[in-house]
Amino acid sequence: MAKNNDSKYSELSPFELKNKLINLAQSNTDHTMLNAGRGNPNFLATIPRSGFFHLGLFALQESEMSFSFVPEGLGGYPLHSHLLDRFEAFIRDHHDQDGVKFLGKALSYVRDQLGLNAGQFITEIAEAVLGCNYPTPDRMLVLSEEIIKTYLIREMGMRGISTQDFDLFAVEGGTAAIAYIFNSLKENDLIKKGDRIAIGAPIFTPYLEIPELNDYELVEVMVEADPDKGWQYPERELRKLEDPTIKAFFLVNPSNPPSVKIDDHSLAILTDIIHKNPELIVLTDDVYGTFADDFRSLFAVCPQNTILVYSFSKYFGATGWRLGVIALAKDNVLDRKIAHLPPKEVKALDQRYSSLTMQPQSMKLIDRMVADSRAVGLNHTAGLSTPQQVQMVLFALFEMMDVQQNYKAMLKTLIRRRHAALYHQLGVDQPDNGNSVDYYTLLDLESICRKLYGDAFANWVLKTQDPLDILFRVAQDTGVVLLPGKGFGVLHPSARASLANLYEYQYVAIGKALRDLASDYYSQFKQSKK
Repeated sequence: MAKNNDSKYSELSPFELKNKLINLAQSNTDHTMLNAGRGNPNFLATIPRSGFFHLGLFALQESEMSFSFVPEGLGGYPLHSHLLDRFEAFIRDHHDQDGVKFLGKALSYVRDQLGLNAGQFITEIAEAVLGCNYPTPDRMLVLSEEIIKTYLIREMGMRGISTQDFDLFAVEGGTAAIAYIFNSLKENDLIKKGDRIAIGAPIFTPYLEIPELNDYELVEVMVEADPDKGWQYPERELRKLEDPTIKAFFLVNPSNPPSVKIDDHSLAILTDIIHKNPELIVLTDDVYGTFADDFRSLFAVCPQNTILVYSFSKYFGATGWRLGVIALAKDNVLDRKIAHLPPKEVKALDQRYSSLTMQPQSMKLIDRMVADSRAVGLNHTAGLSTPQQVQMVLFALFEMMDVQQNYKAMLKTLIRRRHAALYHQLGVDQPDNGNSVDYYTLLDLESICRKLYGDAFANWVLKTQDPLDILFRVAQDTGVVLLPGKGFGVLHPSARASLANLYEYQYVAIGKALRDLASDYYSQFKQSKK
């Protein structure tokens, strides 16, 4: 394999570099390509999906009742009168099917545990699953929002926060959430070109790349997690956020790729920092929070300063569904900052949103995000598709109804068995971190080399081998695809491996392939000493 690939590919996003590595891995027919580079899980929640499809069948039957006098193939909106009665009859008639049984339990949970109107709930989801109308309200369907709020309060550790304290905007996954938030922060003059923003590193690559685009031209201040402290942020790093010239702090929690949640000590420090820098905007992407034990989001401790992004994609195996939400407290520093913008900027924003309301200054940021997501002029057709919102609701109800947390336990066991298999076959002790969710693992090149063959070998590898060249060789010689840690802001030579998208025996194969490659490098090292 030719060297100096780093100079050719080092500027590529790791997700674009992945395609180069896949091509190399597939070029050697002696090996099966094992792509551990992407985080798309190979597991998924089946019961709420079954409930979705059965709900669709019920709604179709209801639709056909509206035009029973015409030939087949034409339907109308489900009739509201006695819809709940007909749904309950549908449940009784098909109670032996798991998806229908789940729907019956969901109805009971919504009515008896959440205290929501059962008839209104069935009317909302029966129409929504058919996708026969624009999302109304466009930000999120009414009861769907209440249900997802309850889910987030539970899963994000929001003790002391009620559903009345915050709003949700249903979006097309975490990716859309990131794009919408950056855009609205810019459009509403909350971040401007040249502003200093802090990035909690390592981090999902787009958070490093988007601020540098000419759309934003932000100045990045890195807040570095320490691998020697279990990937927690040292206090000296967090205290950078006390600087009032830093406008925002962007982070992923649990982190990507270390997969470590922020501990309670660091949350307390961040709370203290926000008291000292009360206008700091925090954007926390908590997609992996549902995999963690006793997780607490920054939104739970600093809600007035925090924008929360949550996606259903990883935990429920739903990346293709594109399901996510943006959460913003009703009392928040962002709305207050907009209200105190200079008169010239206020006037410009009034003009921007004047087609939507007679009082644009009273328009909340989260509603501005909805409008901005459709270039304002298309606000009347904004919003996440209603079938997507239904599936999101059923996922949330499935998790909340799982009192024994069986699904969560199965996922944790599945991922951690893969983690153990990889490191066991690699021949080194697996990292032991009580705050880790193990969705990804960072393979530390230096640490692995030292543990396998000692300090002299590790020093030789670091001196003579380029980390990116090693990944190219791994792909070409073994068929294993890993992503460079550098692309996620990791400072030391490393590779990210997803523990979610392959089977356990395949992680055994990856561990063996990496161990064999290390042995080959060790032979080269010994030859160089002769």
